[in-house]
Amino acid sequence: MPAFIFILALFLCNVIGCRKTENGPVYTGRLEIDGICGNYTITSLNGGLDTTQVQANWTDPNTGIAYTNVFGLTNHCDFPDSFQAGDTFSFRIVSRNGSCVQCLAFYPTPAKSLSIQVVP
Repeated sequence: MPAFIFILALFLCNVIGCRKTENGPVYTGRLEIDGICGNYTITSLNGGLDTTQVQANWTDPNTGIAYTNVFGLTNHCDFPDSFQAGDTFSFRIVSRNGSCVQCLAFYPTPAKSLSIQVVP
């Protein structure tokens, strides 16, 4: 019975949103690469992030396309599945890394990565 209550609590947290909403500056990003298994590459569009947070220049070794001010996504399971390459969105940097199962397929991403929270 305790296991059932625990599972029910987890389900309700996901439905009603038990996650803490973090505050901080809001940035604009664009999903550049929707790589297999959550290997996302995102461009920071409006500045505000420095080279300690984003990779100033990165070239996708599979396509040869060069990008500026990009980062990989640390918490890929928190990123909406509905986004496609080219979509822009607003986000905050958050401290949580998220934990979820990720398949082992790989698509290259920038060396720098961030955990973000998409905001409306």
